[in-house]
Amino acid sequence: MTSVLSTRPGEGPSPAKTRATPLWRNLQFQTLWIGSAASSLGASIADVAYPLAILTITGSPAKAGLFAAVLMVGMLAGALPAGQLADRHDRRSVVIAAESARAAVTAAVAVGLMLGRVSLPLLLTAAALLGIGQAVAGAARLPLVRAVVSDSQLTSALVQEEVRQNGAALAGPPLAGVLYAVRALSHAAPFLCTAAAFVFSMLAAVAMKVMPGGDCRPAALAETAEISGQTTETTPAGRQASAPDTRNSEPDMFAGIRALWQAPLVRAAMLLIMIANMIGVGLDLVVIVILRQEHVPSGTIGLAIGAGAVGGLAGAPLVKVLHRLRPGVLLLGMGLSWIPVLALLAVPFGPWWVAGLLFIAMLGVPALRVLIDVLIIRQTPDEQRGRIVAAVMMLISVGMPAGMAGSGLLLQWLPAQAAMLTLVGILALGVAYCATMPELLRARWPQ
Repeated sequence: MTSVLSTRPGEGPSPAKTRATPLWRNLQFQTLWIGSAASSLGASIADVAYPLAILTITGSPAKAGLFAAVLMVGMLAGALPAGQLADRHDRRSVVIAAESARAAVTAAVAVGLMLGRVSLPLLLTAAALLGIGQAVAGAARLPLVRAVVSDSQLTSALVQEEVRQNGAALAGPPLAGVLYAVRALSHAAPFLCTAAAFVFSMLAAVAMKVMPGGDCRPAALAETAEISGQTTETTPAGRQASAPDTRNSEPDMFAGIRALWQAPLVRAAMLLIMIANMIGVGLDLVVIVILRQEHVPSGTIGLAIGAGAVGGLAGAPLVKVLHRLRPGVLLLGMGLSWIPVLALLAVPFGPWWVAGLLFIAMLGVPALRVLIDVLIIRQTPDEQRGRIVAAVMMLISVGMPAGMAGSGLLLQWLPAQAAMLTLVGILALGVAYCATMPELLRARWPQ
């Protein structure tokens, strides 16, 4: 398998179409974007609703952290098989199956809440299934973006994806807080809303299959259809599916991991992002506990957490500006900037203080997400793209279960402010270690 930082003729991104359809008129892309926005909104609501529900039922931050850890374990366990599915089947069908499963699981939890039959084993089972569904949908969705837009429009499409993700993250937490306060449904309202969002995302993928606009299948699948006598369609981006490299089309779910490991820069970048994600994944739980100790209403907690998404939205226009820095400098600079900002979260100045700090912390995150695309995904051949995306998802998330469970345990045994400072200390050690890695310091943007 080729390194993801180099391409061979016929495997890399093909030339952009001279007159590409504007993104706002690209029906396939807009349908995918709307479905992705619905899915992200549902997940954002659930990220706040589940901790609130578990804290209400058990009063245990450790159990709330355990739920999130199991969800991440499910996502990690499903990542590599999900990449293989995305490279060997129609990616729209993969999204349909994953979103249908997530909707069914979430609806079951909502019904359990309304009937008063929710137990910790049920919630942990739901967490594992939701994590697997998230991995499967994610491995298929990003390659779909590449399939329905031209190469020249890819960066603009990715910036719109950042707007979608941060917009959902902005609306989700306050909506979750408001819905959770509805006692008439036994706190099931946010879970019903999440299930409906997954259903909407599934219907958007169904619409992509029936509408005219091109072939969104993996290159290897389209090539098989062509060999069998079918006509291979041209994508809306004006690209023909590239001829598959049979060595890379074999059913090897570990191929993406091997390709990433062969690139020293990618190894270093993945390590730094893995450490940041391990700390950041438990951040919402710590913030929720800190604000609950200050007797902040659940709706206000949601608004404070949602300020991070406002920062992400405000950071989207900064992507090109920040990408003037070398990639390693950008990665290390962001890691260093997070240390004082997150440490100040331990100061009990109320929800709007927390909101301002989360806004600042998220300003550079869109640039980091696009950086990952530039270094890895953009240069990956289509027949490998699902496995590469899945491998990236797994590597940057591998420390997140420990971060979730660890945050819960820290909150169980330490004051919330001390738990926050402990997490910041771990982040500082990780950034200091990565700063000694020459691969990051010498990194340059690919041509």
